[in-house]
Amino acid sequence: MLSNSTIIKGLILFVFPFSIAYGQHEKISTDQYKAPEDPLVRKNLETWHGLKFGLFIHWGPYSQWGVVESWTLCPEDRDFIKRTGPYGHDWYQYKIAYEKLGQTFNPKNFDPSRWAAAAENAGMRYMVFTTKHHDGFCMYDTKETDYKITSPSGAFYKNTKIDITKEIFSAFRDKGFMIGAYFSKPDWHSQDFWWSYFPPKDRNASYDVTKYPERWQRFRDFSYRQVEELMKNYGKVDVLWFDGSWVRPAIQNQDLNMANIARMARSHQPGILFVDRKGPAELENYLTPEQEVPESFIPIPWETCMTLGESWSYKPNDQYKSARSVLHTLVDIVAKNGNLLLNIGPDQNGDWDPKAKACLEQIGSWMKVNHEALYESRPLAPYRHGKWAFTQKNNVYYAFYLPSEDEQILPERLLLPDGIVGNNDVLTLLGNSRKIDHSVNSSGGTNLNLPSSFRRATSGQPVYVFKIVSKVSKT
Repeated sequence: MLSNSTIIKGLILFVFPFSIAYGQHEKISTDQYKAPEDPLVRKNLETWHGLKFGLFIHWGPYSQWGVVESWTLCPEDRDFIKRTGPYGHDWYQYKIAYEKLGQTFNPKNFDPSRWAAAAENAGMRYMVFTTKHHDGFCMYDTKETDYKITSPSGAFYKNTKIDITKEIFSAFRDKGFMIGAYFSKPDWHSQDFWWSYFPPKDRNASYDVTKYPERWQRFRDFSYRQVEELMKNYGKVDVLWFDGSWVRPAIQNQDLNMANIARMARSHQPGILFVDRKGPAELENYLTPEQEVPESFIPIPWETCMTLGESWSYKPNDQYKSARSVLHTLVDIVAKNGNLLLNIGPDQNGDWDPKAKACLEQIGSWMKVNHEALYESRPLAPYRHGKWAFTQKNNVYYAFYLPSEDEQILPERLLLPDGIVGNNDVLTLLGNSRKIDHSVNSSGGTNLNLPSSFRRATSGQPVYVFKIVSKVSKT
């Protein structure tokens, strides 16, 4: 078993052993991972890695239509890109109508303190907000474009919370959250990315950037200045989370000089974590599989970003995961050395779907009792074993039992794998002080003997967490 310091600090190169889907769009294999050398970055990475559970927020004018964020603008024939409505048949007219959404976007119920309180109660410890998605609409007060939430032409202009990003960061920072700024590398509104002289054919720049280097340099400078605004004007930011992994030198020479952006960001925000998805190893401080969980333990920092519903952005009548499903996923991820960044998309008024809020409340009820087994924990071999998952803190060990959906009460006997519990260890269930009788069997595993009264008193839990206090280290 690797120690926490070995996992975070001692690993220099590691080849990620599986393929993952970035977005809904491409299947890729990861490159090598390189642990950061900057001691401040390493410290922040270790802090972030101990938080385990975060909130992702995709929000913008597109919520008024309830369509997938940005992607209906993309002229690619993909199943998830479906244009509907009066202009759905004509891309040019659709783009005009879509870009007018910024003028009518007026979330009158916007109150990020409610989101922060709900996230805190659910046991979340960090957040990432979409300051700019691929459509180029800025949810902050950039000086580089008027396509922004603070534009005088917008319906939200006179609202006291007009700088939405500043308000969100402040509300979550007040709750002690680490703050993440999502920023899209492509910008489909910019004439220096989708130059109207050449109609776009796909998600990439609409022109040959090697043939028009001055135009591409303008886009690089524009991107640099927009990121610098976020770094200078929005308080402490802990994570810069870049999306649009296809904008990189290997694809049509779309080089934004991300190393230069990283240097600038850290000059304003020392130690900030830099996540350039599918970028150079030194600019991807942790890896970000999307909508998927690795099959096994991974000895480097990683985060699954996943939607609570079916969509990243608000969708009417979306189908949400159950609290039980989210908790099973969270435990599975933490046992394999990862974090979970769970996404909720607010609607056009700034409200969360009541079903999403109810789910977070149920998650929070479980977390209030069981959070000690997750926060700042380390994985414990064998990590996952059947319905079991394992974490540790020094000489305290946690065994999570993930019951099947129809398993409302624990069985009379449970079998833990070899090496988890010793005969002299004290074993209890979190939320219940009764000591649990256990014995090592001839095969090396440990039998847990659970009386009927105990089983009835603890029934109906989505995940059961057994705490094992030992005088002997098992690592």
